[in-house]
Amino acid sequence: MQRLGILIGVLISVVVGEQPSSAQSPVYEFFERTLESLRREADIPAMSAAIVQDGALVWARGLGRQDVEGNIAASPNTPYVVGALAQTLGSTLLLRKCVDQSYLEITDKVVRWMPDYPDDSTRVGELLSHTAPDGTYKYAPVRMSALTGVVEECAHRKYPQLLAQELFDLLGMINSVPGQTLGTPTSDDAAMFDPARLARYADTLRQLAIPYRLINRRPVRNTDVTPARIDFAQGVVSTVIDLAQFDLGYDKGFLDPATRVSALSQTFVNGKTGLGWFVQAYNNEPIAWQFGVIENAYSSLIVKVPNRRLTLILLANSDGLSAPFALEAGDVTTSIFARTFLRNFVP
Repeated sequence: MQRLGILIGVLISVVVGEQPSSAQSPVYEFFERTLESLRREADIPAMSAAIVQDGALVWARGLGRQDVEGNIAASPNTPYVVGALAQTLGSTLLLRKCVDQSYLEITDKVVRWMPDYPDDSTRVGELLSHTAPDGTYKYAPVRMSALTGVVEECAHRKYPQLLAQELFDLLGMINSVPGQTLGTPTSDDAAMFDPARLARYADTLRQLAIPYRLINRRPVRNTDVTPARIDFAQGVVSTVIDLAQFDLGYDKGFLDPATRVSALSQTFVNGKTGLGWFVQAYNNEPIAWQFGVIENAYSSLIVKVPNRRLTLILLANSDGLSAPFALEAGDVTTSIFARTFLRNFVP
């Protein structure tokens, strides 16, 4: 019943979100103009953006061109590769399937679930929070990718299936794809997904925003990007509308309340992260956020203000949204995009 209730609530949000009621508010109009100015200054060809507030999608826009040469405008439904922002989705999946619905503890040693893991002292929660073996913070999505095997072991299915069926499907993320490579499926992919689902994924991937690199401040189509296979920290394709659906579900009981609080709170001793999120304060307001960057190709950012039920989601088809701001250091206010949002909505 709880599962059905979450899905119904999220599907209602889809309908509400198609025509955000606050879209004509002066504060949204000003933010849109400012965001467009910042996009142009950063020479980002396309950016899609959404704001969720008080349990509804209140604003969503596409800015610029997802295909410059084809003159195809970006929209809120434009798919992008989200990079390491995928770790927030993976962490949520792990917390729901393995902690809330099974018997994994975040204090478990990884070798309990993956006996061949090379370090017998590392704990699941340390990987989730980018806590290095010496207890300090060290941003390492590749290290976090080991949790792919932990989720598969505790939930007894392949990771792409779990992400698709236990996250995307439940939350109404209809234009999200669990792997950039599913446009040309292998026999293993065909064993995981039926032909209709694979056809849907292939259709979404054909609409993927073209990646661009900057050469002399001019965006040039990047034809050298190698599609990444899915794991805990990479390979996801999504849209701002779908990520808004994720955010709505996150706040509507997708995780047990105590688990959600733990995920959005500082974990262990590093002082920078929760479980799948960066956490910090802004004007004495707690915020949680995550980013992704694929060099010369894509970038992403989500900024969540839990106490105000407010979230910004940005996706771009160059690395200019995230790469210039050294976000791996753990301070989202170095980003002019995040700072502009916070100054306008969290005064």
